Amino acid sequence: MVTVCTVLPPTERPRVDAAGDGCFTTLHANSLRDALHAARRKRVDALVLSVHRCGDELPGVARFVREFPAIPAVALVSRHDHDVTETLLRLGATGVRTAVDCTQAAGWRRLRDLLAHPASPVAARILARVVPALDDAPEEVRVFFEALARLAPVLSTVRGLARHLRICPSTLMSRFYRVGLPSPKTYLAGMRLLHAAYLFLNPGLSVSDVAYRLDYSSPQSFGRHLKAMLGVTAGEFRRRFPFDVSLARYVDLLVTPYRDTLHAFHPLNAGMWDQGPDATRVSRAG
Repeated sequence: MVTVCTVLPPTERPRVDAAGDGCFTTLHANSLRDALHAARRKRVDALVLSVHRCGDELPGVARFVREFPAIPAVALVSRHDHDVTETLLRLGATGVRTAVDCTQAAGWRRLRDLLAHPASPVAARILARVVPALDDAPEEVRVFFEALARLAPVLSTVRGLARHLRICPSTLMSRFYRVGLPSPKTYLAGMRLLHAAYLFLNPGLSVSDVAYRLDYSSPQSFGRHLKAMLGVTAGEFRRRFPFDVSLARYVDLLVTPYRDTLHAFHPLNAGMWDQGPDATRVSRAG
């Protein structure tokens, strides 16, 4: 579910909540300063700010856009007055590129569509690269990678991933081992680093912020994970492995070399008790 941070007058919040019902959740901040704090501590996929509220907070808007370029900002117009045009121009100068006029019903529909699919959510960017690399792999393989891309920030163990996929952890690990694929733990750990690289696109996030956003117990724990995986410090990872480089590396190391195996792989199929060279299919009834 997409999380949208808002800076809105109290009277506008219920309308945005209603627009997002079933598509996104809202996190209401009282100021741009609070929005900045939320973006550092929690997952925020988009920012919505009222044109009628932000006139005195333009420096804060500029700072948010500068420090969090991966989080799209949307200006909301809920009434027309003589200050709207000037404020929109000033918002444009801060880097806000999208405005929605919600004085009519069509505007709320547009806001819903924009926020349900924000400009560059990390899972969408990851899957846009991974899914084509999978080529004609079975649907189960796609489900596995889609779950990884969406849930990696909040899942640190294969046990948690298996629970989401409704499969026994030992069974999941065994199926990867039998066909000679990297372990589910390797795929999950690599995906978590992709999310870290994406978060590091935002200059406003420190190493500590990224560590806590990904549910590491401490920045030191995050650093140890990077050292074990890549042999680099967090600062080196930020400089040497930007998101696009990390994503290409993930595909090159964990997807492309195993494409033929993935094409015949069924990680979630309970009807396959062996997926090695002599795989035997058993009926669901048996």
